[in-house]
Amino acid sequence: MVVWGGQDQFFNDLNTGGRYDPSTDIWTATSTVNAPSGRYDHTGVWTGNEMIIWGGYDGGFSNSGGRYDPATDSWSSTSITNAPAGRESHTALWSNNEMIVWAGYNDSIGVMNTGGRYNLSTNRWTATSTTNAPVGRANHTAVWAGSEMIVWGGDDGPNYFSDGGRYCAQSAPTATPSPTPTTTATPRATPRPRPTPHTRPTPP
Repeated sequence: MVVWGGQDQFFNDLNTGGRYDPSTDIWTATSTVNAPSGRYDHTGVWTGNEMIIWGGYDGGFSNSGGRYDPATDSWSSTSITNAPAGRESHTALWSNNEMIVWAGYNDSIGVMNTGGRYNLSTNRWTATSTTNAPVGRANHTAVWAGSEMIVWGGDDGPNYFSDGGRYCAQSAPTATPSPTPTTTATPRATPRPRPTPHTRPTPP
């Protein structure tokens, strides 16, 4: 198991992590050399050989990320060329040959129904289609069904959704919405305030 990032009890954004080996019950720290900036509300996917982390909040809404290879304990960055807009509370999954990122929230745009497909072998991004895509949302779920991504639920701040869509990541991707949603979305989420950092204790 590989864990990475998040915040500590003083709301410091972390770029540290660890690898847990259940056969030995031992943790090993992940390298911080070339690691992405500390952040939280990012996503992480496993490719079979590497962990890819992307997005989240690092003092701003990030569209950067990194690939971690546990075999060499090393990081390499993901391209930001044509990457989706920075965001948090999005979803990401591995489709057997690409990472697909979709939706989420940032303060300047609100909730989004945009995304991107990241090709590991070329280190390139391709935008996901917005044609027939579900309305923008955050805090939703996404699963890979073998040939398409299914997203469902989430919210835009005041509204909670009980609808979703199916995204086919072929050469001509299309999104198929589910039947009429039961809620009416507003075009912009209510900004979510950042937590106020705790005062650091004074060393004795």
